[in-house]
Amino acid sequence: MQRLDAFMARANTAYYAARDPFANFTTAPEISQVFGELLGLWAAVAWEAMGRPDPVILAEAGPGRGTLMSDALRAVRRVAPRFAGALRLNLIETSPRLRAEQAARLPGASWHDEVAALPGGPLLLIANEFFDVLPIRQCVRRGAGWAERYVEDGRFVEIPCAAPGRDAPDGAVVERCEPALAIAAALGRRLAQAGGAALLIDYGPAASAPGDSLQALRDGRPADPLAAPGCADLTAHVDFQAIAEAARANGAAVLGPVPQGLFLARLGLFQRTDRLARGQPPERAAALIAAARRLAEPDAMGRLFKAIALCHPTLSSLPGFAE
Repeated sequence: MQRLDAFMARANTAYYAARDPFANFTTAPEISQVFGELLGLWAAVAWEAMGRPDPVILAEAGPGRGTLMSDALRAVRRVAPRFAGALRLNLIETSPRLRAEQAARLPGASWHDEVAALPGGPLLLIANEFFDVLPIRQCVRRGAGWAERYVEDGRFVEIPCAAPGRDAPDGAVVERCEPALAIAAALGRRLAQAGGAALLIDYGPAASAPGDSLQALRDGRPADPLAAPGCADLTAHVDFQAIAEAARANGAAVLGPVPQGLFLARLGLFQRTDRLARGQPPERAAALIAAARRLAEPDAMGRLFKAIALCHPTLSSLPGFAE
């Protein structure tokens, strides 16, 4: 019998070690090159607001195949060459297979197993769909008490536990992602002390709410999260409110969360896409525009996905978050 977070951690470690994690879904950087370009230029503007520190750590947590950062650096080298010269690229990745793919696209990068291992100094961190795979705990309200979920033989087993710190009606599930809160707290301390910003983009509600959000994808289709551990990608909604509270408690300022569609539109998603589409064959132009709409429209990725920035208190006005 394992507590749910231990089960989820072991299952995802096995899954990412043995399988292509992108066979189940397509992430935003793979949908449109404009996504990575805009985030790279966002980091360049943040660097200017920081006072142009040289060197500065530019890091990505969960860089996948390296697509996002490759697109980001291409835009940075073209538009912000001084930032390109100052940045030191660092990637947080545990998969040897993905590290090899990243190395082919991002020569000169340094790799780390966790955010805490990043070099010191001013930091700009990008994390797209990183927090949703971190393991969660679940507690269920049962009458006047609470029970925590464990996993045994492909089913949940409930063990009485203390109240999780948030009330909920009978039968409701309260989730807590302790690794996410620890990372947010550590980033809050670091950013408050050394300067910089962390841009986190992931999916989930803007405010904490009870609910069971654990889900699994296997062969591109929803699956039972408890069946065949290591054969499916397990994720859960990100608790943006809890992340913001952890970062603020440790000295950082927080901007957002705002819906991804609004954030990208403010950064110029459609203008950049229109420029790319000009002069292209009609089918290619239509595909570029459709990709941008997929990222931004509310019934696609635009509303469920959110952007939030943790930053030094002096960085109160970063692109994409101003009204």
